Amino acid sequence: MPGNRVRIGERTTGGRDPLPRLLVQLLERAGAPVTVERATSRPWASALFQGRRHVVALLLAGPDAAARRTAFLEGIEEAEWSLTGHFVADISIDDNHALPGGEWIELSALTIEDW
Repeated sequence: MPGNRVRIGERTTGGRDPLPRLLVQLLERAGAPVTVERATSRPWASALFQGRRHVVALLLAGPDAAARRTAFLEGIEEAEWSLTGHFVADISIDDNHALPGGEWIELSALTIEDW
């Protein structure tokens, strides 16, 4: 699907941006068909840590989209993510609802560089 191209290994000032790897795992969790409607990543830092803040919007389609949305949301805060050089410090659902022909999910995640 042309709308879901993910460029793995994009460089940022602090190393590789983990967003492409996180997107791949989010798409796997959501199941097909799913479209990335928006995915942004920006630097984040505190006094002790540096990382990136991500916002992702997904549109799930198909006859089972409602069930897939429910499964996607269940336990996402405790889910394990494999991001070499980073870890997910926080992930939360900002919005989710049914749309004509699909299910909308918008989430935020904070990834921290793992020293």
